[in-house]
Amino acid sequence: MAVIAIDYTPAHEQGGGIGRYVRELIDALQAQPNDHHYRLLVAGATSPPSHPITPQFTWCTTPLTTQWLARIWHRARLPLPVEAFTGKVDLYHATDFTLPPTLPQTRTLLTVHDLSFTRTPETAHPRLRRYLERVVPRSVARADHILADSVATKQDLMALYGTPAEKITVLLSGVNHKFHPIANSTAQQSVRAKYQLGDAPYIFAVGTVQPRKNYARLVRALHQIRQQGQDIHLVIAGGRGWLEDELYATIKQLDISPFVHLIGYADDSDIPALYSAARCSAFISLYEGFGLPILESMACGTPVVTANVSSLPEVAGDAALMVNDPTDIQQIVEQLTRLLLDSQLHATLTQRGLVQAAQFTWENSARQLLTVYNQLLSS
Repeated sequence: MAVIAIDYTPAHEQGGGIGRYVRELIDALQAQPNDHHYRLLVAGATSPPSHPITPQFTWCTTPLTTQWLARIWHRARLPLPVEAFTGKVDLYHATDFTLPPTLPQTRTLLTVHDLSFTRTPETAHPRLRRYLERVVPRSVARADHILADSVATKQDLMALYGTPAEKITVLLSGVNHKFHPIANSTAQQSVRAKYQLGDAPYIFAVGTVQPRKNYARLVRALHQIRQQGQDIHLVIAGGRGWLEDELYATIKQLDISPFVHLIGYADDSDIPALYSAARCSAFISLYEGFGLPILESMACGTPVVTANVSSLPEVAGDAALMVNDPTDIQQIVEQLTRLLLDSQLHATLTQRGLVQAAQFTWENSARQLLTVYNQLLSS
């Protein structure tokens, strides 16, 4: 029986994004039959999280925060092995871009979600970008194997870091079963009331408020669509991030605040109903390592407009409308307008989306992850 340590810290610290990825993957992994024992490392925790785990999994907590560990491991580069916190393990899986020091005999697996800080550096927080530009290439070089969230991320690793193709496995995300069409009008009205959305039709967007999500251009597109006579609102569900001023300035400049609803981080349990109540979803990012909101929206029966960049086409398949240039506001306007006005297109993409989303399951992701673990342990 092998002992595998997994960094659970993102799941403890982050509600969405990488945090959701790690939670979903661990939950699905718990349901997979295997003989390994798992230790879940949580930095910055004085007590274990309340998240339920099976006896095959145990918590390892340390009061040292991720910031302090980054200073120790990646700034000062002190050779304090992660096993000081996890105990002796056979394999360590770093789930969030950076790999800590390990004992020589420990096999290592590193998940790299995207290289947005290199591909679109202007959208990243400058201090975080500088840190990642130093630490991620070193971590990729040291790791025995890499997990990439998409083929696009794998190609970026090969092109930007010279990482051999055979060192990278693409591990696609899944869609939680809770994402399904919520047709019940009472449930839809309940979330509308909770987030003060009124009764107007709306476009739904999910993701942290940051430049890479392209929200300022989406707001400008909304303004043009409304000027064309369509009574449509925009709802953005996402916590505050960084470099947000352009979005707020755009809303103020266009005097469109009554029609743009920044609801912050919405409860996970409310998201399926928010998707289902929307006329369509917009996920027109400048760059993404995967793009889970595309699939979640499709699973809820809500068609999507997305961008033909990075990983987004491989996630969307033929089930979404594509904006070839996400910096072109007119293209955004045209594709959203098509979806809002063409009921037949809306119905066609709804059905295609349900089929597309059904191909992505966390069970498949966990099975593939277990295969990678076993390959590393036997090599």
